[in-house]
Amino acid sequence: MDIRKATPEDIKDIMPVFDAARSFMRKNGNMHQWTNGYPSEKQIMDDITSGRFYLISNNGETVGCFCFFIGREPNYDYIFDGEWPDDKPYGTIHRLASNGKRKGIADCCIEWCSRQCQRLRADTHADNKTMTECLIRNGFEYCGKIYVEDGSERNAYQKVWPESRSCQ
Repeated sequence: MDIRKATPEDIKDIMPVFDAARSFMRKNGNMHQWTNGYPSEKQIMDDITSGRFYLISNNGETVGCFCFFIGREPNYDYIFDGEWPDDKPYGTIHRLASNGKRKGIADCCIEWCSRQCQRLRADTHADNKTMTECLIRNGFEYCGKIYVEDGSERNAYQKVWPESRSCQ
């Protein structure tokens, strides 16, 4: 699988990935995450124009996508019922989605992100068992709860790789 930065022209391939991911969530009991059209095309275009959105392709087909950036995530400033293990620079993974046609999309994303930064953070809804299992399988540790812009609660995770990797 290949990973590259998304361009505005890619939006036509990205939004169907989110449609498939939302459908998968609903079929698997996650009724509360990514509702009311989230993430919107505007949100994704904002991510693309800020250089933070990536495509995962397999044989030229877009099979997954995600937002990744290094730097402060405001939603992570306050964590409840736990704590972050440190306050060192970190990368954040958001809006990770797969169209379901290829296994290993999340693992591919995490591996790629780990090469960009030694510390990674991510969050997911408590009902998103698939993402929770993926994070734990990849060595992330549960750190506590955070709240996103709409006020809903998310479980927060962090992983630190022992190798020396920098956060730009």
